[in-house]
Amino acid sequence: MLQKLTINNYALIDNLEIGFDSGLNILTGETGAGKSIILGALSLILGQRAESRYFFNQQKKCVIEGVFKISGFHLADFFEENDLDYESETVLRREISADGKSRAFVNDTPVNLAALKQLGEKLIDIHSQHATLEINDPEFQLLVVDSVARHADLLFDYQTKFKAYKKSLSKLNQLIAENDKAKADLDYFQFQFDELEKGKLDADEQEPLEQELNTLNNAEEIKRALLNANYLLKDGEAAVLLQLKEAGQVLGAIEKYNPAIAELHQRINSTIIELKDVAAEVDGIEQHTFVDEARAGEVNNRLSMIYNLQKKHRVNTNAELLQIQEELSEKIQQALFGDEAIEKLQKQIAADKAELEKLAAQLSANRQKAIPDIEKQVLETLAEMGMGNSMLKIEQVPPPPPKGGADSPAVVLTATGIDHIKFLFSANKGHALAEMSKVASGGELSRLMLSIKSIVAQYTALPTIIFDEIDTGVSGEVANKVGVIMERLAKNLQVITITHLPQIASKGQSHYFVYKDDSEAATFTRIKQLNKDERVLEIAKMLSGDKPGESALQNARELLSPLTP
Repeated sequence: MLQKLTINNYALIDNLEIGFDSGLNILTGETGAGKSIILGALSLILGQRAESRYFFNQQKKCVIEGVFKISGFHLADFFEENDLDYESETVLRREISADGKSRAFVNDTPVNLAALKQLGEKLIDIHSQHATLEINDPEFQLLVVDSVARHADLLFDYQTKFKAYKKSLSKLNQLIAENDKAKADLDYFQFQFDELEKGKLDADEQEPLEQELNTLNNAEEIKRALLNANYLLKDGEAAVLLQLKEAGQVLGAIEKYNPAIAELHQRINSTIIELKDVAAEVDGIEQHTFVDEARAGEVNNRLSMIYNLQKKHRVNTNAELLQIQEELSEKIQQALFGDEAIEKLQKQIAADKAELEKLAAQLSANRQKAIPDIEKQVLETLAEMGMGNSMLKIEQVPPPPPKGGADSPAVVLTATGIDHIKFLFSANKGHALAEMSKVASGGELSRLMLSIKSIVAQYTALPTIIFDEIDTGVSGEVANKVGVIMERLAKNLQVITITHLPQIASKGQSHYFVYKDDSEAATFTRIKQLNKDERVLEIAKMLSGDKPGESALQNARELLSPLTP
């Protein structure tokens, strides 16, 4: 339930704090005083989008905070799923800057607007005089039946499996399309695959082949250069090795006189050893270098094949060609064995559908059982409010089949089962049943919606319901009966109602008066909780005007007598 609401800098409200009681809370005040503004502020902490033009002071941010007592309403799972700290007294806060940027918090933890709205829907149901239009919404009508049927877990199980079922159907359609295309392209895929497989490609062969071909193509030049290098190193008259040996002999003769010369002699000997190794390798490479036109042709042909394949498939490496070969193999396998995968998925879908039909039948049976109770309770409640000649029939029929003629399935599964719910109503004796919007006045729709809401509230764990002038179009004894219904409803949950009717205002456990204060430079919306004497005066004013006489005051006392000692 909503324990406290604090509003700062919103519309005509500069700073306002309201503490609500657990039963029936009444808000009254002149038209335009700011009652609906308070509800507008409340809706912001329930996830509604904000518009900065509503702010009072453009230099300050708007802050709205609500304290809710949530123990006993099974909300711990929601907090765990959204990684929020669960507190029996939970605080929802919304901060909105003048440029429209918004931040939302639950127990001081930042949340996005979607999470705030989801939590808000579990805490408060705001019903305005314009919300009677939703009574004609098939989704709302189904929600009413499902609430009374009390099969939330079954419905959740069905909807979870239905989503998986629809995903499987989408996958099947995609698989069939891919399989058909694979079959149509099988010959082309097979040709490409055979061409690549025939090539016996190796991911690491291209670079060595290119190096080998480069060597073969330049074998004469390489051999000639190697022979020349070998001559310069060891075979020529001024060969490097011969000259180094002579230099070593010269230094060896004098190394005993200077240790530094001995070190240089040693270094020359090391260089001679290294150059001998170099000369040997040059000689070895030269001995194994041949002009081999046949091998050059083989390598050139192999590389040409590789280059052609790469160009054809628009890639640059053998590794990429091998990847394409693997993909072609998969496509061929799909074309050859895709029917088996489709058949397997079709069997799974058939089994899933059978399970869904079983769950949907259970949902339908529960709804069928609940419908007579709804009809009976709604009509009884309407009779209490002066509509004893009303008739209500709730039709439960299969949803319309999709377009498809004779091939359309016998059982149509939807996201909510196999039922289409339709409320038919008549407010007057002798008139045919029809859609409610066509046969009920504004006041009758208000009473009808109140009847339905009062029933749904018995079967749901919603902590708070707010009625914004739902009593529009009623008066006199009917208004008194509406107040009795609200009073009864408040025994099971917190009810907050905005009203202009004294008969309803007198039923409240707590009474709040909303008014405009223009005593300062600007006009502000204020609110105060009325004591017993103030309630008598306010209700008397609602009965007769700003200056009520003694008869109006006495009438107000009589209306309040059940609530006052």
